[in-house]
Amino acid sequence: MIQFRLDQRSGVSTYVQIVRQVRHALRLGMLRPGDQLPTVKEVVASLAINPNTVLKAYRELEHEGLVEGRPGQGTFVLHTLGPPSGDHLAIRRALERWIRGALAAGLEADDLIALFETSLRDLQDEEVVA
Repeated sequence: MIQFRLDQRSGVSTYVQIVRQVRHALRLGMLRPGDQLPTVKEVVASLAINPNTVLKAYRELEHEGLVEGRPGQGTFVLHTLGPPSGDHLAIRRALERWIRGALAAGLEADDLIALFETSLRDLQDEEVVA
């Protein structure tokens, strides 16, 4: 089961963070059809947030056709966002090694995010030009 984490410093609203985390888990194969999301009560207890925030996130995911709320049972995954490639595990391990090395070199999480996003954008721009 997914466990949500919030970054109060991100400037991203809480419900959007929850939606993004579910989408990422679906994209990476961490959540599969039939899996149950944490109940609203569980999320509220673990994150100390308003239940309406969780309901808003779950409603958005339901509107996108990714999950389904079942009265009295909970919220369940209907669809993934595409299976990860066969190399997914190897790529993730290489990325984790890179992150460990960058952290050991003194970079902070915000530095890593900036470096990754800039590098990704540059590579995407190269593909557009090519």
